[in-house]
Amino acid sequence: MIGIATLSLFLLAVLALFLSPGPNMAFVLSHGVAHGPRGGFAAAIGISAADLVHTLFAATGVTALVAAWPPSFDVLRYAGALYLVWLAVQALRHGGLRMDAQAQPAGFGRIVRMALLNNLVNPKALLFFMVFLPQFVDPSRGSVPLQLVQLGVVLSVAALAFNTLLGACSGQVGRWLQRRPGAEKFQRTLLALVMIGLAIRLLMLDRPAASVAALPAQGH
Repeated sequence: MIGIATLSLFLLAVLALFLSPGPNMAFVLSHGVAHGPRGGFAAAIGISAADLVHTLFAATGVTALVAAWPPSFDVLRYAGALYLVWLAVQALRHGGLRMDAQAQPAGFGRIVRMALLNNLVNPKALLFFMVFLPQFVDPSRGSVPLQLVQLGVVLSVAALAFNTLLGACSGQVGRWLQRRPGAEKFQRTLLALVMIGLAIRLLMLDRPAASVAALPAQGH
């Protein structure tokens, strides 16, 4: 069981990570602006769901196995970059799925799936959970995998709350933009540019040997 002091320190560290600009923040902000508060909320749900998956991978040793295979980092980042480029093309061609009163329920689910997949194919996110969570585990307090799961759940819930607030704020900006001429084109272009920027960021990532030690300071 996680101690109160450790949990408090963990929450402070998590808050600092959330406030550091990173790919998740960019994803939530851009989808909030493009699709309104519901779009930002959908992105927040997808990111938190991915956090839970990464937690399970870390607790069961899957992350360590993947990290032990040298080509895995490149496979994940190239796949993630291609996916982000595809999202950018879709945004420009179709404008994404509208999140207004006439939107179909599938639009919300699609953004959730996009956020989930975008997080899962990010090798930095995979390595982040392998490096960050164990720092707050105390083997003397019981099962290490159970503590990892507890920490991951806390992080996921905190991420959902933070990103929901972030999405709501950016969503209000998006609603304001929708009342301006040319707003839809601007929103589509902004979303596409953010996706392209995240793709380039993935392609330029250093390999784990050079960057794992710096992961906790790079945002979540």
